[in-house]
Amino acid sequence: MKSFFSKVLEFIKGARKALIAVAGLLAATLLCLGLADGVQKDWGNIAVTSGQIEATTVDETKYSMGYKLYVPKGVDENHPAPAVLCLHGYQNDHETSAAYALEFARHGYVALAIDEFGHGSTSIGMMERGFTNHKVAKVCYGWDSQEDKTYSFSSGPDRYKLMMNFSCLDFFINKYSHSVDKETGAVQQERIKDSSMGGTFAYHWLATQKYVIPTKMAVTGHSMGTWAAWSVSAACSNAVLEINGVPHDISPRATILQAGEIFKTQTDAMGRMAYDSDEDGLLDIHWNNPLILSAKYDEFNYFRDYAKTPINDEVMHGETNANFLGVSTGEAAFNKTFHEDFAAGTSRRRNLYVTNHRLLTHHSGAIADTLDWVSASVATPLSIEAKNHTFMAKEWLVFFGMLCSIASAVAMAMVFKNVKWFAPVYAGVPNRPEKEKKGWKWWKAALITMGISAVTYPFLTQLGHGLFPFPEHVFSMTIGDGFLVWYLFLIVVMLCFTLIPWFRKKKKGTLDTDFVDLGMARDDEEHKHKFDWGLLGKSAIVVVAGALWMYLQVLFTQGVFQLDLRFIWPFFRGFNLSRFLMFLVYLPIFLIFFILNNSKIFAGNRVPGTNEKGIVAFFKVWWKYALCMVGGILIVILIEYIPFFAQLGPGADLLFSTTFGGPFMSLLIVFAPQVLVFSFICTYCYRKTGNVFVGAMLVAILACWIVTGGSAILYTF
Repeated sequence: MKSFFSKVLEFIKGARKALIAVAGLLAATLLCLGLADGVQKDWGNIAVTSGQIEATTVDETKYSMGYKLYVPKGVDENHPAPAVLCLHGYQNDHETSAAYALEFARHGYVALAIDEFGHGSTSIGMMERGFTNHKVAKVCYGWDSQEDKTYSFSSGPDRYKLMMNFSCLDFFINKYSHSVDKETGAVQQERIKDSSMGGTFAYHWLATQKYVIPTKMAVTGHSMGTWAAWSVSAACSNAVLEINGVPHDISPRATILQAGEIFKTQTDAMGRMAYDSDEDGLLDIHWNNPLILSAKYDEFNYFRDYAKTPINDEVMHGETNANFLGVSTGEAAFNKTFHEDFAAGTSRRRNLYVTNHRLLTHHSGAIADTLDWVSASVATPLSIEAKNHTFMAKEWLVFFGMLCSIASAVAMAMVFKNVKWFAPVYAGVPNRPEKEKKGWKWWKAALITMGISAVTYPFLTQLGHGLFPFPEHVFSMTIGDGFLVWYLFLIVVMLCFTLIPWFRKKKKGTLDTDFVDLGMARDDEEHKHKFDWGLLGKSAIVVVAGALWMYLQVLFTQGVFQLDLRFIWPFFRGFNLSRFLMFLVYLPIFLIFFILNNSKIFAGNRVPGTNEKGIVAFFKVWWKYALCMVGGILIVILIEYIPFFAQLGPGADLLFSTTFGGPFMSLLIVFAPQVLVFSFICTYCYRKTGNVFVGAMLVAILACWIVTGGSAILYTF
């Protein structure tokens, strides 16, 4: 027993610095998340709750829907308040709506943010939204006709049909939801389960809460959530809900679309925007007081009115905008309210903001305008001035907490340094100065690495995202499939660059490279001439320890503070069973990619000074390693945005067509900082260990976690 305790004390003494770092970073994480929780609750002025709503679809399919509810202090059954439903965009979750939801609550409104089908913790997959199995050539948002050839089957796998037909909503027309039996080829007539992806059920649920005024409600959505918002408002148009024996008209008093698509409509007898017809032929679907918030530099062309250039005043001169605003083409304009009568529901407006697609969710001006618009629509004044906001304080606090948690995972992986069994993991950078790359020799390899990454990113990510024939019940993460195809291609390229020269030199008898030079073995005669499986296994143990430590922090912060680790975009959150299984499916490819990537960048292209100690020495080598890892992505960013900011249009659209714009181009502003953080981790771990396994496996786990933790999933289990 004494021997055991003495060993524990010896371990603690040896790992004292690492343990202090772990404890300090944990404290910093909890401090940041605790303060962020205070901000989201407005220091006691908002009650924030989260959980699951038990729901059903139109065909009685049962599922649970993740949500987060914000109720202002003083709002209760005796003092009800207006309410707003917030719907997120593609690859997001309820927390992406937090900026709008928080500010609505701070200004006196109840706000409900949900996880839509296939996102966050909602148990039903995205494919259950239903999909249109056709292309619309002439008619959209109405009946297609087989006779005039406006109805036809679309090509590509089901996931592509799902993704590319969101803008052709059926609302209530059954024939738009078709599926094909893969064995017989027979067309099966099925009703779309819920084109609002859970929004309609959530809206009705919110209307029944005793602290909500059901006749003073609104709905807002971003990107994919704008189509869901159109659907909610259509489904709830003229809806009468009986609450405590009293009928209430719960029609949304306003529909606010953050980066939304507009379409040609009619006007009903009251002057409201109305859908052309339901199956009964009546104009009984209408939208009260629609407001569209548009980003000038939106990467998705359909949110730019299919314009090739950034949105400007010229797009307002088209028929569609004039139709939406109910004016002649010469009268249509941004930032101006038309037919202003909020009580009648005829007010319409389109605002323009100098931002891009994803950042519109956190644009202070857009949020302020939304608050004013909803206030006018429900005839209830805001409790504080519309421009008074705190949402970014919460975002930055969570961001810093996330960085501290990631750093603590790295520190935890270093705790085992003084355990003798793990000693090979921390051997340090091998002393082989003759293998270090300098000058043009380094730059040549770096430029090739960046060039291959830049050239392939737009094509292969989009190919995997929509067109590559993965078995979708096995590979169900849509954004993950995009990265999977890209990574698989880069794996082949890296193997070719490594194995072809290896075998050529071996055949000639001039082989001067071993597995130490690849960062995959210990620097001794027993191990250096073969792949070091023992080193890999021991490295995996310390990496798993670090990752589990971070995962426990995520579970704790979600449970205690109702916050996950993120910044505007979702990054790290707890798994349910379906998402954990997807994590296990995608992880092997991520591991292989990052191990080979680190081998090429760190070990194979090692720069002088890598084994020097100190912060200055770290940054002296880090920028080169970071350039290799993120340089290709930076090139794509320049190609995409320089023409965009020059008013020519997004580079991907101009060079490759709109097929290769959109999701993965808009993802660049999230992806590039993410890779920069990964470069910090990999550089630090390589300098500390001398092998590529620790850094590569840790960032592979983090990257795979980001992809599978909360983003779009086609099928759940």
